[in-house]
Amino acid sequence: MNLYEETKFLMNKYNIRANKNLGQNFLIDENVINTSIEKSNINEEDLVIEIGPGLGTLTKFLLEKAGRVICVELDKRMINILEERFFLYKNFEVINNDILKVDLNKIIDENKQKYNLKNAKIVANLPYYITTPIIMKLLENKINIESITVMIQKEVAERLSEIPGGKNTGAITYTVYYYGETEKLLEVPKTAFIPEPSVTSEVIKINIRKEPPVKVEDEKSFFNLIKIAFLQRRKTLLNSLTNNGISNKEELTSILKSLDIDERIRSEKLTIEDFANISNLLNKNR
Repeated sequence: MNLYEETKFLMNKYNIRANKNLGQNFLIDENVINTSIEKSNINEEDLVIEIGPGLGTLTKFLLEKAGRVICVELDKRMINILEERFFLYKNFEVINNDILKVDLNKIIDENKQKYNLKNAKIVANLPYYITTPIIMKLLENKINIESITVMIQKEVAERLSEIPGGKNTGAITYTVYYYGETEKLLEVPKTAFIPEPSVTSEVIKINIRKEPPVKVEDEKSFFNLIKIAFLQRRKTLLNSLTNNGISNKEELTSILKSLDIDERIRSEKLTIEDFANISNLLNKNR
């Protein structure tokens, strides 16, 4: 039985249809799964957290490789399916909750200690509608993980994997680059799912950095500066920051000049070092 047949069988058995409100599309391409598993470098010393496992297509493969797999699933309909499919696996656990409300660090610490596991990794096919909040939680909350391997919308993947200052740069680009090194693994066509989504997907991997690539005096101020800089993308950096109350035009002009940054530059053209330097000087002047 191939993945398509298995998925259709499970959908019929449990009378399941994909929930559009939860961004559900069931993966039926084994090549995508094999690539995700292989590139995740999972072994028996790893705790894997899978977000939104759905019918458990990816889960089945994770359980064969990892020391322990914890699935966090919001859809109550899927809980019974997952528990029935994997009740024989001693390394399986499912949590019925919203991933944004779960204390992941607590779960990771308890499981690593109890089962003598070395690393924690995230592997998931993320719901498109909530991709950014999930990625931001994992990074900004400094969840104790080694890597994040996820399938997401291709357009979002381009922003997450871009080098700050590149053509696909957005505010989130700097956050992801600050916390991790990202690589694109595989483009996934619409035909790899049932039902087919309206967009192409991509599998990416974020390896969490041990140290940030730049030194900032105040992380909160640094990320707030970037966020505000992108509120008015069509304006220059100087006007965006001035209009949104970061500082006055005179101080910002002086800072940009001292850093040899053109005051007409737009926010997406700045490197992460540029933002770090601006943030540090602003904090120094306070």
